[in-house]
Amino acid sequence: MPESHPQPPPWPSNQPGSSGGQPDQAAVLLCGARLTDGRTVDVRLGGGRIEAVGTAGSLTPGPPRPGASRVALGGYLLLPAPAEPHAHGDTALSAEQPGPVSYAPEDVQRRATEAALLQLGHGATAARAHVRVGDVQGLGALGAVLQARRSLRGLAELTTVAMPRLLTGVAGADGLAMLRDALKMGASVVGGCPDTDPDPTGYVETVLEVASEHGCPVDLHTDATDPARLSRLAAMAGGLRPGVTIGPCAGLARLPADTASRLAEQLAAAGVTVVCLPQGGCGAADRRGAAPVRLLRAAGVRVAAGSGALRDVANPVGRGDPLEAAYLLASAHGLRPEDAYEAVSTAAREALGLPEVRVEAGFPAELLAVRGDRLSGALSLAYSRIVVHRGRVVARTSAVREYCNSAAAAELGLPRQGRGELS
Repeated sequence: MPESHPQPPPWPSNQPGSSGGQPDQAAVLLCGARLTDGRTVDVRLGGGRIEAVGTAGSLTPGPPRPGASRVALGGYLLLPAPAEPHAHGDTALSAEQPGPVSYAPEDVQRRATEAALLQLGHGATAARAHVRVGDVQGLGALGAVLQARRSLRGLAELTTVAMPRLLTGVAGADGLAMLRDALKMGASVVGGCPDTDPDPTGYVETVLEVASEHGCPVDLHTDATDPARLSRLAAMAGGLRPGVTIGPCAGLARLPADTASRLAEQLAAAGVTVVCLPQGGCGAADRRGAAPVRLLRAAGVRVAAGSGALRDVANPVGRGDPLEAAYLLASAHGLRPEDAYEAVSTAAREALGLPEVRVEAGFPAELLAVRGDRLSGALSLAYSRIVVHRGRVVARTSAVREYCNSAAAAELGLPRQGRGELS
């Protein structure tokens, strides 16, 4: 008979159907979680924040409150939740559909909602979705993603980037009008892909001007293959508040090392954030591969990691998993596991303008519990996950692996999971 490991913790009994976007006021006590520094702790959540962190067994749910609950996290590592800084909600999950991608509002809303929930299950409690505006999409795709955002309130935070195709010349006049309308509709970030405009510098100037008028952040697609163009972008972006993000910048890795280092220093001086896509490209960037993460970090550039395409034509097998992005940064780009996870959590949240999260009292209760006791192991085999957003458990994935009986397993005392014999 297989040896049974502890079963996944039960779903807390106090979970409401929706919080209406407000933090859950019921207390939640996370019991026996392991932290990356090796401590085993209890963590009390309330009002959307971490109320207290203490040694295991030392905390109670606090003053009596309706719906207070406990979640047993023995065998889990507790981390700040990741964020997704580069998603494409309007095209996600469209790779297997026959014919051109449908931009019918009901199709876009369904795909965007499903994609956000998939990424939430992976641990991302906040995401930034780039959405094309103008051309055949008009503002319909943006309206559908904004509707998905409203339907996800209380489960995950979804912000939208308006991406016009052209912004210069006669054709660009329509794009500029569409961009302004998109911001009035509810898009909160100005974006696009200057590399595809006949006048890339003019495109960037227009984006920065519109963002400055509306007090919006900027998030631009670029392959970063043209050193002069990237240098001009850094010069124009310097000092803009609330900030400029670019990505995926895979072409930067193909430039001569001295040129790439000089550009990285310019980006750092301008305060520009780079979002790399280690899992693959996206439909708005031509090149695959990833930016030179270590070179950028050495120059002082804030580097976050995103997922890019999620099972659309640009990457039909995209998974949208921030832990996979961190795994690839560690395994393929040589980052320490701690630095790799920071790229999908702390740096990603900073890129989205979100407050910092630590597993300490007073910080937002945006947390991810993964089965394991070390971060390196979690990045390698993090199948079982429990996700906390605004102080309540909003998603859980449980994985059980079973093996048939064998003399070798019994003899060596190997760990087993399961409840009975495999037939």
